Amino acid sequence: MTKAFPLAAAAIVVFTLMGCASRPSGNLIAVSASAPGASSVDMLVATTRSDDAAPAGVMFGGERGHGLSFADIAISIPPDAARKIGEVQWPSTIPGDAAHDFVTLRADRLDLKQATAAFDNRLHASPTRHVLLFVHGYNTRFEEAVYRFAQIAHDAGAPVVPVLFTWPSRGKLFDYAYDRESATYSRDALEAVLQGMVKDANVASISILAHSMGNFVAIEAIRQMAIRNRALSPKIKDIMLAAPDIDVDVFRRDVAEIEASARSVPITLFVSQDDHALDLSRKFAGGEPRLGAVDPGAEPYRSMLAKAHVDVVDLTALSSDDPLNHGKFSQSEVVKAIGLRLASGQRLNDSKQTLGERLGGVVEGATDTVGKAAVLAVSAPVSIFDSGTRETLKDQAASLGATAGRAIQLPADTLAQ
Repeated sequence: MTKAFPLAAAAIVVFTLMGCASRPSGNLIAVSASAPGASSVDMLVATTRSDDAAPAGVMFGGERGHGLSFADIAISIPPDAARKIGEVQWPSTIPGDAAHDFVTLRADRLDLKQATAAFDNRLHASPTRHVLLFVHGYNTRFEEAVYRFAQIAHDAGAPVVPVLFTWPSRGKLFDYAYDRESATYSRDALEAVLQGMVKDANVASISILAHSMGNFVAIEAIRQMAIRNRALSPKIKDIMLAAPDIDVDVFRRDVAEIEASARSVPITLFVSQDDHALDLSRKFAGGEPRLGAVDPGAEPYRSMLAKAHVDVVDLTALSSDDPLNHGKFSQSEVVKAIGLRLASGQRLNDSKQTLGERLGGVVEGATDTVGKAAVLAVSAPVSIFDSGTRETLKDQAASLGATAGRAIQLPADTLAQ
């Protein structure tokens, strides 16, 4: 009972900080037109969520699906004069007013063949053929992931092809354990998506941005990919870890794998020591610190990050409208800096002075060397799918790889009957 009380108290504090307002639902009902001065973000979505019994305007729920599903979604962003950069303007009523709210213009389900064709069409129309892949965090509903990524892609202002990978989070505060298992459940599917992208001749480069528990999904997938391919593809240009909900000791163990990587990739870590969500996660994890909430200037973290060649952006001093201080990376100053990084091809650390001035001098580079591949997980692949899921993922992975002329081979212990 002694441990239950602090956990319950911490959860109540976080719940109170989140406020009592109802969360958005049903926002993916398309409106007939946008508004004058509004802009739009077209994104492709790959998901391991189930669409069983999902009501209109939701598309995919929080339960686990079998294999990958795909969608093509367009979100209208209100004129800048009607919104605060870095925030999502949620409609008070569905479907919303495009002059003041984020609204849905299109939300179509796709099969694998349609998704592949739509992806290549977007690449052909892009001047950079640069893909931005976003992986959301814990306690996130499908429509919340879509609207948040639309905000990030729009406010970053970079010429990228947005792709959202969304995994089965139930979007409930007290379903942390379920979300954590769903993150593990989804790592092979994300690897299949990444393998398909790097083998697609139309893709020039890929940036990966993950938030919170989504870092676990991303890191596991990238680790598996690097091991399977014996190197990380040169198309993966940078990996951005925002408020990662990852055990620091696990990260430390994984430094050996980072050092063993055959190719260097810039890794940028966004931390904030006043992140209340990660503080609660630390309590659930038996008091073990989370990577996204460490003090990067204190030992042993400073040496650990330097050894892993990670660039650190410390957002602790940055004020936030988010009561949990868990989403600072998506705020105006930070997301614009990310957009500059994506547009220029420079590391965030290369323009550290400008970024530091913009954020009030809170940026600190843990090291001036280039980060290596984000191969940051210690556990080996395990058989986590039932037979139907294994076969579906195996077929989809092969099809994704065949688009670029070679099938993807997922782990035998994962795909075997």
